[in-house]
Order: sequence, then structure tokens, then C-alpha cells
Amino acid sequence: MKDPNNPCLFCNTPKKEYEFENDLAYASYDSYPVSKLHALIIPKRHIKDYFDLNKDEVIACNELINLMKKKIDNQDKTVEGYNIGTNSGKVAGQSINHCHIHLIPRRKGDVDNPQGGVRAVIASKQHYTRKD
Repeated sequence: MKDPNNPCLFCNTPKKEYEFENDLAYASYDSYPVSKLHALIIPKRHIKDYFDLNKDEVIACNELINLMKKKIDNQDKTVEGYNIGTNSGKVAGQSINHCHIHLIPRRKGDVDNPQGGVRAVIASKQHYTRKD
């Protein structure tokens, strides 16, 4: 199995695979999508995780998140929601040691019960009952 960290997969993504880019980041589709049109937003500077982004990189990434959302919305009218997330650290599921943000389109019925959304990273915590 090829190591995506040596050399860094995201530092070596061909520009032809970019959907959008700005000076500090680029957006492309995920090679292992959770759902159709699952996208990644990736800073161009090689940094480990989201917490290493500087203010300008956060802004640049957010601009691309919004551009990709508009593109996905225009491509697929069945998209009714999104999950946005990033894995920071091996114990959080990070497997490529270059910051990347997932933009995952969601469609009605793609899971039986979407309650809890990103809380599903710890399966037993996804579904909960509200306390009054």
C-alpha cells in the first residue's frame, strides 16, 4: 500500500484535479467519498491540521467551502444538507498529515436516522434524547 504521507498526497495533487483554488488553498473531490460530490478543501502550505492554519488560510478555506457548496448545489438538487469537518490527530482519524477539511453533501434518506450528525464519530454518542 502506498503511503499518502511520503511524499505528501496533498502537496502533490495535480492542478488539473483542482475544482477551485485561491492563493492559499484549493478544493477537489475526495478520492474515497462518503457521499456523491464529497469535496476536500486543502491549504497549499503543508501543515499538520486545522489548528495550524493562520487567519488568512482560514478565510481562504472558508471561501472555497462556499464556492464548492454552490457548485454542488447547482450540480445536484437532491442535496439538502452538509457536514463540514476535519480530523486533527491520529486518534481523531487523521490519516494524511496535511490539513484538509471535508465538505460532505447529505441527501434525505442517506442514513436511517441522521440525528447527531458529526457526533457519529463516537457511534454510541450519535443518537441522544434531549433533556428538558
